Amino acid sequence: MTASDDLRDFLDGEKFSTVMADPPWRFQNRTGKIAPEHKRLARYPTMDLQEIADLPVAEHLEDRAHCYLWVPNALLPEGLQILRAWGFDYKSNIIWQKVRKDGGPDGRGVGFYFRNVTEILLFGTRGKNVRTLQPGRSQVNWIEAGEPDGDLLKTRKREHSRKPDEQYDIIESCSWGPYLELFGRGRREGWTVWGNQADDDYKPSWSTYKHNSGAVATG
Repeated sequence: MTASDDLRDFLDGEKFSTVMADPPWRFQNRTGKIAPEHKRLARYPTMDLQEIADLPVAEHLEDRAHCYLWVPNALLPEGLQILRAWGFDYKSNIIWQKVRKDGGPDGRGVGFYFRNVTEILLFGTRGKNVRTLQPGRSQVNWIEAGEPDGDLLKTRKREHSRKPDEQYDIIESCSWGPYLELFGRGRREGWTVWGNQADDDYKPSWSTYKHNSGAVATG
């Protein structure tokens, strides 16, 4: 079964207003340390651009929807392609700066040209009247947090590429539900989570319903 078929079967016709995704991007240079497929590291299986683009995300969206898409710095053009393929128009981004306990940048980052201490969370919209909720009007497009992968940083050590938990508070305050997380790792109350590293995939019990720009999900 393809990833697209698996996602379609799992969602079973449900529709969502906010999607957050952290795809297993495939890098062109797979021999470098940045690549998840690096033979010494073998972190996790990856997907090529077309496989990610083919995911039936658009089939499971409400008319008004937001998307938050994590993309590595080197794959920014590909990230914009995926937003379009899933039915979203790019609007803005949020930058995650990885910091040490002392507040300095995490200099262990990798990159072919520069040592990366940031990752990009692209933000896209679908439909009309899709401005962020009121808290978004004062939310800065910046997350400063320790990388969960590092035992010297602010957060506890977790698996490679795990994104900061701060993302959920931002998304839930700025965008309305129902919420869908793609390529998720673990559960979160009020979210439908899909991914081969999710612990106990689940769906919330509420019925899908229409939202206006001032609505906040309560699931």
